[in-house]
Amino acid sequence: MNKILTHLDQSRAPIYEALEHFRKMRVVPFDVPGHKHGRGNPELTAFLGKQCVGVDVNSMKPLDNLCHPVSVIREAEELAADAFGAAHAFLMVGGTTSSVQSMILTACKRGDEIILPRNVHKSVINALVLCGAIPVYVNPEVDQRLGISLGMQREQVKKAISEHPNAVAVLVNNPTYYGICSDLRAIVKMAHEAGMLCLVDEAHGTHFYFGSGLPASAMEAGADMASVSMHKSGGSLTQSSLLLVGPNVHAGYVRQIINLTQTTSASYLLMSSLDISRRNLALRGNQVFHQVADMAEYARQEINAIGGYYAFGRELMNGNSVFDFDTTKLSVHTLDIGLAGIEVYDILRDEYDIQIEFGDIGNILAYLSMGDRPQELERLVSALAEIRRRYQTDGTGLLSQEYIEPEVVISPQEAFYADKVSVPLEDSEGRVCTEFVMCYPPGIPLLAPGERITGEILEHIKYAREKGCSMTGPEDPEIRRLNVLV
Repeated sequence: MNKILTHLDQSRAPIYEALEHFRKMRVVPFDVPGHKHGRGNPELTAFLGKQCVGVDVNSMKPLDNLCHPVSVIREAEELAADAFGAAHAFLMVGGTTSSVQSMILTACKRGDEIILPRNVHKSVINALVLCGAIPVYVNPEVDQRLGISLGMQREQVKKAISEHPNAVAVLVNNPTYYGICSDLRAIVKMAHEAGMLCLVDEAHGTHFYFGSGLPASAMEAGADMASVSMHKSGGSLTQSSLLLVGPNVHAGYVRQIINLTQTTSASYLLMSSLDISRRNLALRGNQVFHQVADMAEYARQEINAIGGYYAFGRELMNGNSVFDFDTTKLSVHTLDIGLAGIEVYDILRDEYDIQIEFGDIGNILAYLSMGDRPQELERLVSALAEIRRRYQTDGTGLLSQEYIEPEVVISPQEAFYADKVSVPLEDSEGRVCTEFVMCYPPGIPLLAPGERITGEILEHIKYAREKGCSMTGPEDPEIRRLNVLV
């Protein structure tokens, strides 16, 4: 079933149309940006093209203003809300990080409890640092073979709600980076019955709104707010995103929250890309994502036929912690050929000129979307077969566990702003961390502010670093030292 509402004209793209009209007017610019339609920076114009820099303009009456839209931007937001089945949609130019943080800052204030899984993106915990809310973690089940976190179990969410009746919201990842979905409808129902909001980090689920046979989208499931990363599977420019809200959330207040942190100089390149991409999805998304899902399923079969790899899919579904699976995700377990996922990731890039989304300790993810073609998938499959033939080992000493249950000592905000001292990594065991440590991507913290540092976590950090994972977060870029509570 196509999930698109039809009472607005989805063939319109008002921001794009206004920019095209502006371009034809040949306006003399005595405003910012200083490159003056590219004339002042010929190297930039040669690199990006005159067509692009010519519409890198500032807010003005004919082009509206993202901070307080009244014309073309408001129309674009209304079209986006219509296409995604939301009560309101906000165009976001600070990435889905800004969408997630605005969502949490809308729901939470200092001292409020929020129920969420621990395998959240760092932007979620960053938002807790900003607003002072207290996390109540629902620790996810782990698939022991794959070493990945699964979704939120219904009974665990129910238990958390029962034990924390004053919590203001429940946050859900839908889907996870690997394509795992929780029972979103049931979680929404539980949250609402308890008087709580349900927030959804839907960074990797833009296509749920437009494809057939895909998991339920946040708005379809009745969620109150959802952060949708249009630049991932939706085709817009990097850093562009949407924040969707349901009918029970005051859109005017959300706008005020967004304006606390979002730029007053919003990029029309990003906004027009959201506008054009929404139109493309509304008109062609159903067909496009059906083809993407078919390509991913074909690739899964071919990769599994190689032997040694495990490209997992809907067979993981168990009705609870893996309630549904995003079949467009091509996630592959690599440990059975004796290589960590990050090692396969590096070999694909360095020796085969194939750039996949990420590799972690046990898995790789090839992100498929509307721009992929079957011949490129064939190249990926062939490369994986050759990597197995050339590099396969017995895998002795490889780690697999991806999720380590945290011990939260104090809130992220308290820890982040507390007096701290820098200590060598090997001397930090037992101390309380005041900063983040994560592999990026996927950007899920191994350590977050306020959590106790354990020997298991230190082993995981050292192992991931040795295998070549891109480690980020601490003040020390080499992660030889950590900041801890005094």
